[in-house]
Amino acid sequence: MQVSKFLMMLVLMLVLAGSKAAGELAASPVPAKRSNWPTLQPARIVSHASQAPLLAAARAGQRIVAVGDHGVILLSDDGVRFRQAKLVPVRVMLTSVQFLDERVGYAAGHDGVVLATRDGGETWALRHALPGQEQPILALHFDTLSHGIAVGLYGWVLETQDGGSSWTQGHIGEGDNTDHHLYHVFSSAQGTLFIAAEAGVIYRSSDHGKTWAAQQMGSQGSLWHGAAMADGTLLVCGMRGHLYRSRDDGHHWEEVATGTTESLTGIAAYANNAVTVVGMAGTVLQSTDAGQTFRLRQRPEREPLTAAIDDGKQHLVLLSLAGQIAP
Repeated sequence: MQVSKFLMMLVLMLVLAGSKAAGELAASPVPAKRSNWPTLQPARIVSHASQAPLLAAARAGQRIVAVGDHGVILLSDDGVRFRQAKLVPVRVMLTSVQFLDERVGYAAGHDGVVLATRDGGETWALRHALPGQEQPILALHFDTLSHGIAVGLYGWVLETQDGGSSWTQGHIGEGDNTDHHLYHVFSSAQGTLFIAAEAGVIYRSSDHGKTWAAQQMGSQGSLWHGAAMADGTLLVCGMRGHLYRSRDDGHHWEEVATGTTESLTGIAAYANNAVTVVGMAGTVLQSTDAGQTFRLRQRPEREPLTAAIDDGKQHLVLLSLAGQIAP
């Protein structure tokens, strides 16, 4: 089982070699107030939080919410100035964040942590944790107000049917695809769920995660991110500059030329069929034709970019292992 170079760079403290298979994990969440586990303590408010490694971002209305190392959650109402959330009950690496509207959102990360907010990211509450189990959540996605799925290592998944109040564990994959690491989960406008996974595999579900079909892309390299565009186009990106595009809700995929072998880590889609893909060594790919063609440029500081997000005014906000990058 290969371990992606990007994953090791991102988390620094993620020790994949010691990770347990999903069947060995405890079944019930551990509330922070009942645990002495050091990462299940409130995140510290620090002056240099904006320089922490940031791994993901989402829009809460016009607000940008970014998450990263040591439980850092940053908020920005203008895409330029960021401040820490007032209360985050954990100090784990946070890897994923999503908002369902301008107030309701979820974040997830290491130790099986799932957080929820009801005030636009100002304060967060712990909804799930598996301290000491060495099973990180690498991505989380709600496709309805009540149904959400979180994914991790070796095909491990968490699923909620009640808006995050309770979670059950499961497993995705069979045969040759039984134990792939699952890196990112997203949905299309039709409600189809997709998981970008290890070894060039995309998992597809048209029944809200009840069943999954594995699709093998042309490359064997890991796929790290995916996104749906407003016109229905789907994009998935990953190692060594590989980028795949679908126009039929993920039934068929074609590779898109990127002009780079740098690994690609994040996708930001705009309302006008423009899209930006970012990656290692400051790589930025920009398209104005719904991902058919891309223009390549490289940031001068060459920081490893981890995510990108539109600030709502057609301006791009870049995140990296060194925090937020100036436009």
